[in-house]
Amino acid sequence: MISQQEQSARLALLLAEGIGRQRYAQLMSCADSAQSLLTASAGDWRHWGLDQESIHGLQHPAWAKAEAQLAWQAKDSSHHLLFQDDPRYPKALRNISDAPPVLWVRGQLSVLYEPQIAIVGSRHASRTGLTTAFEFARDLARDGLTITSGLAAGIDTAAHEGALSCPTGTTLAVMGTGVDLVYPSRNRTLALKLLEQGAIVSEFPLGTKAQGWHFPQRNRVISGLSLGVLVVEAAEASGSLITARLALEQGREVFAIPGSIHNPLAKGCHALIKRGHAKLTETIADILFELSGQLSRFLLAQDTSQKNQQDDQHLGLSDQAKQILSHISFEQMLIDDLLTISGFSAAQASALLIELEMSGSVNLYGGARVARVGVFPVSP
Repeated sequence: MISQQEQSARLALLLAEGIGRQRYAQLMSCADSAQSLLTASAGDWRHWGLDQESIHGLQHPAWAKAEAQLAWQAKDSSHHLLFQDDPRYPKALRNISDAPPVLWVRGQLSVLYEPQIAIVGSRHASRTGLTTAFEFARDLARDGLTITSGLAAGIDTAAHEGALSCPTGTTLAVMGTGVDLVYPSRNRTLALKLLEQGAIVSEFPLGTKAQGWHFPQRNRVISGLSLGVLVVEAAEASGSLITARLALEQGREVFAIPGSIHNPLAKGCHALIKRGHAKLTETIADILFELSGQLSRFLLAQDTSQKNQQDDQHLGLSDQAKQILSHISFEQMLIDDLLTISGFSAAQASALLIELEMSGSVNLYGGARVARVGVFPVSP
């Protein structure tokens, strides 16, 4: 783990006037720690060939700002600061060029490690585009993918709402502000709900307000966290196409939904498809088929640890509980259907489902529905 002193030194350097993420990366390559950088002599700085702005930043670290970030992290167990060499930092994002030196995270940290699909599009989407984004997000979330977007108006909002409409859905919002702010402000309620089933992420420090250049910059994080990017509606010159370009540069899959030739918001999607930069997408099966290899590798990497966890989880179950569990799907199913399939009576099933729920093997939902707990294979 990175010591508190080193975290403070890194933040004080990163947030110093005139530094920024690129100069910070250059400085960190000169020494084995930020503490070493800040305590080095002027002769060392000159020997490393540092420019005047870098030296000025080293002479004037932002200690007060750094302590404010660390105090925020200590305030709540759902507040996290992830440095690039922290084992909790998402591996997919760490491997892109120009990865953020630090991620500020609010909410459920676990969603950062789930397979993600980004859904992006116009802030001024059509009703059809909003419905499409909502339905694709809902169905992809139901199939086990975390929905990643930017909490902006339009398609982003519909995508987050679609994921949240699925009881087991998870979603991630990458912000162009600090994670303590919500932009646009009308999405405040959505952001609070999102924290219950996902997380808010930013590379910008606390208190950073929205500026135009922040959003193209954050788009590389949206695509970098994801296996692929789905563009629902986009004009020919839009931030969504920037995200698609960045995704291609990062080796991610890009998908685009076609629309009417008379809809100006379909032109960006059509351009991506015509240039061979995106796969024409009509159903979620088109996405799942293209991502099946990556999802298989992801699931394979998780398989051993999950199997061990499930074996431990099921050790104390009665034989009848294990028997009824074998009939329960990872997708929600009616308990009435379970009774038909398993042959147990309603009274027997009720007692066994309580046993399974207490062991963490199943979740019970309203409408007399049940689903098995765990990551499950996705098929087109």
